[in-house]
Amino acid sequence: MNIIGLTGGIGSGKSTIVRLFGDLGVHWVDADDVAREVVEPGMPALAAIADHFGQDILTAEGALDRARLRQIIFEQPEQRAWLERLLHPIIREELIRQLHPTDYCLPYVLLVSPLLLETDQHKLVDRILVVDVPVDVQIERTMARDTNSREQVERIIAAQLPREQRIAQAHAIIDNSQPTDKVAAEVRALHEKFMVDFG
Repeated sequence: MNIIGLTGGIGSGKSTIVRLFGDLGVHWVDADDVAREVVEPGMPALAAIADHFGQDILTAEGALDRARLRQIIFEQPEQRAWLERLLHPIIREELIRQLHPTDYCLPYVLLVSPLLLETDQHKLVDRILVVDVPVDVQIERTMARDTNSREQVERIIAAQLPREQRIAQAHAIIDNSQPTDKVAAEVRALHEKFMVDFG
């Protein structure tokens, strides 16, 4: 199975692009979804996180308090490193499982990951597709979507790979600041190219 890694900075519109591929019948796995699944209540990773950070990291319902965890790991890089050492291998194993669907006839699947190039997830893929928008568009979209402050969004962007480095590693780029119909046409053209390349 050929795996195309779809990535882009926060607020670039990866979800929109992957849905367009999904409409064409392409199977995709979102690393963010898998990252949430592996820390659901009852999962071993959540127990390890609670042991490390204390029970305050859990909500009253026993779920992970994501906002609290996010605050800790952005303020304390060593805690972020600990969390990544715990979760990355678990996430990788689950990604590999989900990227090989049964009863699927297309020659490629998509791995959607904002941290594709920052982690070893890029080793799982055959090609890299970058969803790109200017940084000011990233900031505007993320502030509107998540009601984060500009400063917080800028910190998140700074923690991700710089836009230029992401683009330099891309086999294909979709400019997601264009009108919707142009973006959809680009997706269809790429899909046809992948079908030929991998067929």
